[in-house]
Amino acid sequence: MIRRRTLLAASAAALAAPAIVEKANAQSAFDWKQFKGQSIEVNFQLSPRGDLIKRSLPRFEEMTGIRVGFEQIPEQQQRPKVAMEMATGHPSFDVVNVGMHVQKRLVERAGWMADLRPFIADKGLSNPDLDMADFSAASMAVASQSDGKINVMPNNQDLFILFYNKELLAAKGFNAPPRTYDELYTMAKALTDPSKQVYGFVGRGLKNANVALWDNILLGWNQDTVTPDGKKLLTDTPEAIAAATWYQKIMRDCGPPGNIGFNWNECQTTFMQGRGAMWWDGIGFSAPLLDKTKSKVVDKVGFAPVPAGPKAQLCATYIEGIGIPAQAKNKKAAWLFLQWATGKELLGETLRTGSGTPARMSVYTRTDIIEKSAFPKEWFETTATSLKMARNGLPTIVPVTEFRDAIGVGLTNIVGGADPASELKKATAAFQPVLDKSNET
Repeated sequence: MIRRRTLLAASAAALAAPAIVEKANAQSAFDWKQFKGQSIEVNFQLSPRGDLIKRSLPRFEEMTGIRVGFEQIPEQQQRPKVAMEMATGHPSFDVVNVGMHVQKRLVERAGWMADLRPFIADKGLSNPDLDMADFSAASMAVASQSDGKINVMPNNQDLFILFYNKELLAAKGFNAPPRTYDELYTMAKALTDPSKQVYGFVGRGLKNANVALWDNILLGWNQDTVTPDGKKLLTDTPEAIAAATWYQKIMRDCGPPGNIGFNWNECQTTFMQGRGAMWWDGIGFSAPLLDKTKSKVVDKVGFAPVPAGPKAQLCATYIEGIGIPAQAKNKKAAWLFLQWATGKELLGETLRTGSGTPARMSVYTRTDIIEKSAFPKEWFETTATSLKMARNGLPTIVPVTEFRDAIGVGLTNIVGGADPASELKKATAAFQPVLDKSNET
């Protein structure tokens, strides 16, 4: 019996759900009802994107005649659950949401997912509007293996950007956001006024979470944290030490007290209260900043691409996808779900509602979305620019969580005043054997 944890009251949900049916496709020769009567199970991480899909399920079921059981759980529980079920060879789901920025190498090594290329090539199974070229290059690189196998359809591509308080900047004579790391520090220092509890820069300092920010800073030196083959750490190079030194300096000189314990939520709260002039973090945290019931900066917030570092201007990206387990029971019906869930209409609605930043490039040029969105034009421009300079923000290795823990401890110590070179060399020496062991299997 199909598990239906999140079924909505049919009539009410159908009326409330956004009109996201791909109308043009429904009227075309493509047969959306070819698997009418089948049932599929979907496992998703808890997120605004999952919420949107859940609300929209009645539309998909009406269009296809496929019944959907939809389970949505927090990512901290979803990832181990998925790994455990995949290891048994008998997953309970036909469709699964995967954080590829964390699990890409594990997915590839374990052979978890069905190759989507045969489905894509089958004209009877693929909607004519599928348009694989519409997905960003960065998202397809993460979705695919070196041998060409496509493990997932890209769904969301979170991007690190710079949020800034226009009013605070203007009060100090800054009429535009910073364009370089040097400008960012100079402006942040000038904007810091502890007597008024206003700080020029807020960023993550908490162990593990801080790696995401430092990774992006390091991209400004045009360097990743691991060699391309995933075998050797690059976390104690001169560039890595320079990035950590800059990170230490701006957090120490321009950040609020206690930022050594800040994750994204503490940063967001500080910025929303008008006490942070600039905040470097994921664009997926934008929506609350424009919520008048929560934010004091609704009419003041600006959005800008991350500034240029000494050698490059790159933004970290964190990509999730939706795939079909290799052992799934109803792959063809699942493929229709993947096409719908990552189609232009639903991902357009994802963007319009602020539920995420889709991996499809075309949605960012749709005037109907821009005009109906609560986000300003600057937000869309920043997103489009950032997509073009996006690079994976975490190393493509199996023990990503352990990597973040090990390097994160060193970064927390650095924010607290420890020597950057010593801490990074110590953290690198501690984690390299873990990486070596993971590469042996």
